[in-house]
Amino acid sequence: MVPTILRRSGKWFASLGKPKNTGTKIFCISGNVNSPCNVEEEMGIPLKELIEKYAGGVVGGWDNLQAVIPGGSSMPLLSKKICDTITMDFDSLIENKSGLGTAGIVVINKDQDIVECMARIARFYKHESCGQCTPCREGAGWMWRILDRVVKRKATYSDIDLLSDVTKQIEGHTICAFGEGSAWPVQGLLRHFRKEIESRCREEPLIKKKTNNPYLVDQHLLENKNA
Repeated sequence: MVPTILRRSGKWFASLGKPKNTGTKIFCISGNVNSPCNVEEEMGIPLKELIEKYAGGVVGGWDNLQAVIPGGSSMPLLSKKICDTITMDFDSLIENKSGLGTAGIVVINKDQDIVECMARIARFYKHESCGQCTPCREGAGWMWRILDRVVKRKATYSDIDLLSDVTKQIEGHTICAFGEGSAWPVQGLLRHFRKEIESRCREEPLIKKKTNNPYLVDQHLLENKNA
């Protein structure tokens, strides 16, 4: 693209895309698509067009789409209803409480367990946290453990509000943006798939089983049996 910009001028390049979202972007499309790929396209291209034109469409067809992570694993996912019409640019994604991020598009179809997918991402961030900031070090582990309980249908309804509260305790309370990157995917799940989470939860047990987890733990040294 750089040689073309030099030949045709920056004004030409700025004419591409949408107002305040000009130029092109390299999109990486992966997940449940027929032809995963990297493609450079104009900012503001419809997400549906991007997936169907370059990635061969969603496995099982567009109606089999469940959700899309639009900008890498740290960005909040979008429901199919939003994906039907949204365009891939900074402003449109912000309006829908997500972000363009790295433009790493991860397509998730209905064959996948959306809660388990997010639990896997939460586990990744729990593992990768450097541990310097307490909200991230402790919160990342909390989010993963709660989501893991949801996947195993051992979570309670109160865990849902706890999960939401933990994400907000992390967001904006860490030195770097890794904290937000760990919290936002979970917030997206709660925003668009709360009913799915609720369907796997139960009331508080009359007799609670005591765990060995201390209130504050070093997530990297926590024993597997208590993780």
